[in-house]
Amino acid sequence: MRDLWIAPAVPRPVSLSPPAAAGSARRPGRRWPPALLVALLLAQMAFAMGTTAVRQTPTIDEPVYAGAAAEYVHEHRLRHNPEHPPLGKLVIGAGVALTDPHVDPGFAGDQGQLGRHLLYGSGNDPWRLMLWARLPMIALTLSFGWVVFAFARELAGLAAGSAALALYCFSPDVIAHGSLATLDVPAAGFTLTSAWLVWRARRRPRLYVPLAGVALGAALATKMSTLPAVPVMAVLAVVSVRRACGAGRRRAVVAASGVVLAAVAVVWVTYLMVDPRLRWAPEQHVPVVHGLRGLLVEVMPFPEAYRDGMRVQFGLENRPWQGFLFGRLYDGSLWYYLPAALLVKTPLGMLVLWAGGAAAVAGFRRLRPAAPYVLAVPLVLLAAAMQGARDFGTRYAVFLPLFLAVAAGCVLVARRRWVSVGVVVLIAFTAVSSVRTYPFYLPYSNEAFGGPDRTREYLHDSNVDWGQDLGRLADRLRERYPGERVWLVYKGGGVPSAYGVEASDPRRVPLREVRGLLAVSDSAAAKATGRLAELIGGSRPVDDVGHSITLYRR
Repeated sequence: MRDLWIAPAVPRPVSLSPPAAAGSARRPGRRWPPALLVALLLAQMAFAMGTTAVRQTPTIDEPVYAGAAAEYVHEHRLRHNPEHPPLGKLVIGAGVALTDPHVDPGFAGDQGQLGRHLLYGSGNDPWRLMLWARLPMIALTLSFGWVVFAFARELAGLAAGSAALALYCFSPDVIAHGSLATLDVPAAGFTLTSAWLVWRARRRPRLYVPLAGVALGAALATKMSTLPAVPVMAVLAVVSVRRACGAGRRRAVVAASGVVLAAVAVVWVTYLMVDPRLRWAPEQHVPVVHGLRGLLVEVMPFPEAYRDGMRVQFGLENRPWQGFLFGRLYDGSLWYYLPAALLVKTPLGMLVLWAGGAAAVAGFRRLRPAAPYVLAVPLVLLAAAMQGARDFGTRYAVFLPLFLAVAAGCVLVARRRWVSVGVVVLIAFTAVSSVRTYPFYLPYSNEAFGGPDRTREYLHDSNVDWGQDLGRLADRLRERYPGERVWLVYKGGGVPSAYGVEASDPRRVPLREVRGLLAVSDSAAAKATGRLAELIGGSRPVDDVGHSITLYRR
């Protein structure tokens, strides 16, 4: 047992518990300012997410997840939305259950129809149900902020932890997607937690190796896109165990196998929580997958529902999707889409600190042992995401603001006054940029690209308009355009009439009959061709709603 307590490879300032300043043991009151700063940062993030969640109508994916969550919680069966595992939806379901919704067990329809039926066709209040579906995700997002803080603090000290937490709390992407009942932020947070726990296993492998496997399993049980992280975590577990124990290769490999087995076990437990009998009757078509992908699916040690979900995901990757980048509408996908979109959607100060943090972690000798834990996983996940066929938003790379916030905090290892001042200035610049976009975080873009007013010129879908502003549209029409004839082209998951938007589809009548106010979702406008392009071309823009819906006069 003595070999479990060998000192870590990094110097004392980057140990798991950084030493307190001299005399701090005699003056415990000096601990309250850092704790207060952490509390204030998380409180402002909670305020931003909570007040944003209250005003936003369902995005495209949220009704699907809410409907599946209600089905899991009330009927204990697996039928809808197999392309995503159940854990994240069970978290959403915890909030949905608190509203005591009416669920129709005899409803027959696809997963999109199921969600809309729950929200609009079952006598439930869609505002109240969606808010409660989002609240557990908001709480989970805040808890991952603590992981960001703890990880950076252990690597480079208290100031680094505070800087990392500040970047996390002011990230527009994290606030935007952390305030929704979706799965991107929880999957990223569980992955970061696993990397942190594997790092901690360099000191106490018997405790932290299994916990890292549990966190990795939570990520796998939330989104399948985290699967590329599994081999990276296994290798890091080998490194940590060998560093902690001086163990031979065989023992280290056994420990790494423990990470993978724990992760697999969590996935199985998640499915058993939904249905202990693991009944699986997919509502949607499950494609047949051939070749290497098909073999990969067959050998995965997961429930059949999980493997069918992988088949559905591979089927989605084979569809002919359209993308929109820098004003260009294109078929298929672009390998550089995510880096380009991140350049638009990330605050400029944050971009600088990300680059500096990555250089610091890789370049400083005292931090170099931590480089694989902080940088390898996001690089592998980003490389995998860049190969995807769906260029729909930076949410597919939302793990970067988490991991790179930790790296950015490590810049403060360079103990130079100008470095500290520079970090404070860049964080302040990031905070101002983030606060200025409140409460319109989904359409955020940085100042170099004109801010949220102009994001629609460069990007579409969940980067700008994901259907979140039906409520604001109803308010705008009532306040500024009462009694006018309204035409609407809406791209989202809500039902306009449920929020007081009474409008007709201009694409279903002759062009000459379309007169009055034309409201068009910016995602639809970005991909406008044919009839819709003609309608927009013959109109003049007169108003904007939430930077996601444009009003035209025709």
